[in-house]
Amino acid sequence: MNLKQQAGIEAAKFVKDGMIVGLGTGSTAYYMVEELGRRMREEDLNIIGVTTSNATKEQAEKLGIPLKSIDDVVEVDLTIDGADEISTDFQGIKGGGAALLFEKIVATYSKETIWIVDESKLVENLGDFPLPVEVIPYGSQQLLRLFEAKDFHPVLRKTADGETLKTDSGHFIIDLHLQTIEQPEILADYLDNLVGVVEHGLFLNLVSKVVVGSENGVKILDTPHAPKA
Repeated sequence: MNLKQQAGIEAAKFVKDGMIVGLGTGSTAYYMVEELGRRMREEDLNIIGVTTSNATKEQAEKLGIPLKSIDDVVEVDLTIDGADEISTDFQGIKGGGAALLFEKIVATYSKETIWIVDESKLVENLGDFPLPVEVIPYGSQQLLRLFEAKDFHPVLRKTADGETLKTDSGHFIIDLHLQTIEQPEILADYLDNLVGVVEHGLFLNLVSKVVVGSENGVKILDTPHAPKA
């Protein structure tokens, strides 16, 4: 069993009968969703899923997990999702799988968020992983020029065949190659206020637990960011 699989299966244990569960996107979240499908089949677990991407929606439907849109629930009890980087103060970068907008919407309306990662995703400071910024296509070249002028080293994300990648919402992603982010809150505030930016991959003060797959087994880290009352 690989580290991602270990973390995904362990995280699924936090899901209780009757919960509305935010189902994350990505290679680690995949194993968590698979485990929830197994628990439904073998343990009669009864949940409703709220998905964060079309890919996760397709996976959950194949497993027979009942789904609702984020707009059809008052709130989500628990969201379990992956992360691309987690700093020592439990701030995160997400969006390597291009699902950051839906992921942040679901996390925002969740009582509690758990991230599942392998130990390679734990870092001291954010920024080595390129920061995804989801932008509206119209005006995206202006934002590229602006980010270039700020020495953010922006790259418009492409698909494997060289086409400009489009998210599930039809937007583009500009990846900022920053190396290190000294003040994530200030950068997040700056990006939040740029016209044409839909969302960015800085997930700040959101996660209450991190489940880490390591060579020495699965570790569960509690963060200072308590679940919402």
